[in-house]
Amino acid sequence: MSHALHIVDVFAERRYTGNPLAVVVGQQALSDDTMLAIAAEMNYSETTFVSPVRERDGGHPIRIFTPAREIAFAGHPILGTASVLRRHLALDASAMLHLNTAVGQVPVTFEDANDGTSTAWFRAPAVTLGPTCARERMAAALGLWPDDIAADAPVQRLSAGTSAMIVPLRGLRALKRSMLDLQAYASLAEEGFPPLVYLFCRETHDPGSDLCARFFFEAHGVREDPATGNGAAFLGAYLLEHRYLFEPDFDLRIEQGHEVRRPSRILLRGRQVDGAPVVSVGGSVVATVRGELA
Repeated sequence: MSHALHIVDVFAERRYTGNPLAVVVGQQALSDDTMLAIAAEMNYSETTFVSPVRERDGGHPIRIFTPAREIAFAGHPILGTASVLRRHLALDASAMLHLNTAVGQVPVTFEDANDGTSTAWFRAPAVTLGPTCARERMAAALGLWPDDIAADAPVQRLSAGTSAMIVPLRGLRALKRSMLDLQAYASLAEEGFPPLVYLFCRETHDPGSDLCARFFFEAHGVREDPATGNGAAFLGAYLLEHRYLFEPDFDLRIEQGHEVRRPSRILLRGRQVDGAPVVSVGGSVVATVRGELA
């Protein structure tokens, strides 16, 4: 049985921006080794494998692979895969998709505009707030001065399937200078702080944005993500928990990817519902390649 191959740009306002993703759609299950080999061949931060056939709970099973390993959850693969599946199944505008991930079922909805564009949204799974890290130690691992990191909010680990460090910066100049030094980070990693670091500041390139972000992660050496959905989900939980910068109910536009020449726009909603945080992440998905596996 054939497997369709799609390449899309997620959190993109036009082609060849945002975060690229390869999506393989097929009913026949592939072996873990084959999926890992395909992900390595694609060499994107993630490649997903999804079945067009629903399971008993109404969800479509999805597997997410980096070039090196399988991961439980990531944001832009969720939105990109759901958008591909929506087109593949020719679903109408009101349809909701459910993707069955390793961290549970994730619902994805779509908002279609009159100009033909569409925004996909996923509701983030429960996020766990973990231990905090001293500003001085994180600054040293990022090539920054301690005063470059904001003093009125913590440097903290957050988790939902994967984990990342949230680091609030004072401004854009510090954000531009940042670079993850794995050797300097080694002692933090030994203490359980993952070498996945999401930095953000209130100052932006585009006056239409609310925040600017960067995300560094370790994969065969340090890499930088042009757009990070799970990082935005972590940020939403962080902002709600600490009531930092914004009121508890917020709708934000986050810019990312300028430093790697793939400008991206991530939408973030945070709400307190019956005393519990509810975070949703949205963005546009643009198709660039369609074909099938040989």
